[in-house]
Amino acid sequence: KPREAVVYSEFITASTLHHRVMFSLGTFQNVSVPVNGTVHAVVSRIPADVSFLTLQFHTHHRNVTLSYTPIPLYGSSVTAADAGLLSTLTLSQTTVSWFLKTPDGSSAAGVGVILPYTSADPVPGACNQEFPLEIDPNIYLQYNLFETTITFAPANIGYGRGESPPACDVDTDSSTRWRLVYELYQYFLPEGDLSEQSLISSLERAANVQNMQDNGRKVVSLSSHDRTQFSFSSLPGQGVIFSVIVRDPVLNTSASYIPVHTYACSFNSTLDGCSDLGRVSSKVFFTVMGLAGLFVCFVGHRFFKCELFCMGFCFMAFIFFVLITTTTTLEYDIRLALTALMGVVGGVAMVMSWWRFGSVMACVLVVGLILGFLISSIAFFTPLGDIPIFHNDVVFWVVFACIMVFVPLFFIRWPREGNIITCGVVGGYAVVLAVNAYTYTSLSYITLDVLKRLLNHNFSRAFISVPLQDIDFIMITVWVVLGVSGIVMQLYREKSRPFFPPSPYVMWKQERERRKTNVLDPSHHKPSLSARILGRIRQLTQRTEPAGETTPLLF
Repeated sequence: KPREAVVYSEFITASTLHHRVMFSLGTFQNVSVPVNGTVHAVVSRIPADVSFLTLQFHTHHRNVTLSYTPIPLYGSSVTAADAGLLSTLTLSQTTVSWFLKTPDGSSAAGVGVILPYTSADPVPGACNQEFPLEIDPNIYLQYNLFETTITFAPANIGYGRGESPPACDVDTDSSTRWRLVYELYQYFLPEGDLSEQSLISSLERAANVQNMQDNGRKVVSLSSHDRTQFSFSSLPGQGVIFSVIVRDPVLNTSASYIPVHTYACSFNSTLDGCSDLGRVSSKVFFTVMGLAGLFVCFVGHRFFKCELFCMGFCFMAFIFFVLITTTTTLEYDIRLALTALMGVVGGVAMVMSWWRFGSVMACVLVVGLILGFLISSIAFFTPLGDIPIFHNDVVFWVVFACIMVFVPLFFIRWPREGNIITCGVVGGYAVVLAVNAYTYTSLSYITLDVLKRLLNHNFSRAFISVPLQDIDFIMITVWVVLGVSGIVMQLYREKSRPFFPPSPYVMWKQERERRKTNVLDPSHHKPSLSARILGRIRQLTQRTEPAGETTPLLF
């Protein structure tokens, strides 16, 4: 049976009365939920021709819980940023109440509206068999970088107060709910406007049937035999309101589901957040990184010092970005600038360590770890990352680290080949990231998912499944072509050269020792530079005394 509206008149506590909010039918009401408080939403003087009501409440991005009872229960409450409930009315009922709170006890502010419907109007979500609410007028939205999917429960034909609802799936003729038609609408918020004021004013233009018809854009119509699920292209940073209007073509009536909005980005994430989309700093950073990757991809091993600088930059920048993001609350641009600065320090330190100590294997180990990190990230970007055992952080990081360490150990026997392969693979991926700064591709999530797991302790899944679109297959092709061509070119050019260039400091020390021991070398009999400088200073500062009268020697 449909849920009867719950009326509270004598059982409301004094604390609830303190947060009581009176609504008027069809009028938007600003509501603030206090910390650890509950708002009691009440509407009275309901006309006799109204058969059911829907209450919808919207916030910018914070979840709120709407329930029929003061204490939310499973099957009688819903939690979302765009939440709604539907209450059917009894014969003599004139007052309805609901309860509103936040799931974590924090404060929240939003806007709500109560819409009335008659017995001729279809009942949104009245044939629900999927979601917890018995009658669920909500639209459930999920999004990723490319696709936004909305799902809703089927509606039923209208019925009057005190009447039993028509059966949902007994017959399929024109006297049942199978005659209903669903229309999907979109309403776009002003471009680049992520403010709460813009969202609230837009929701007022899309909350009911007439407003959405006047202001929204109809996308598609569905019959009752179609799936109540539809996918839209995601537009990161662009606010969109989705609404479903169910129509009864026999009675020429309609009703609206609870509108839902999305920006296809997160306001809480420290990585792919809405505030980080389209930043000039990100474009500059990844453009320079892409150009450096293109250089390393084709001539990195030939210009070994430049390659070491780029690899040291990536190694130090990654570690520092994780540390500064987890320990501070600095703005994104400041964090990115400090990350670039520490990356330069890391690159210089790696070049100087090779210049001073000449340890090729130590440098190749760091380079191999970068390749191992990328290979391990690729492995968990595949369906392997969806295996439930890898939802455990300990198992995930142990396996991830083993793959990461195995790669440089494997190339110890062939250090030059391992270094060239790293240049091709990592350099090609840097180009992919540079393209991602302008055109979003899911390939960026190869490393972004690992970063999110490092930075977010509540990240329960190893990775979020991301569909591969046409742009992704294009970028995979570009990556493979760059990597293979870069590896082949460098292997061909370096086959007749020494495996690695010698360290300048080690060469200087060897040359100095050679000069000390080789008496035939003219430089062996030449004073050192310091001795020559001191001798010249003495000549300039000391005065030569006359020796007096001299007598030539007679032989």
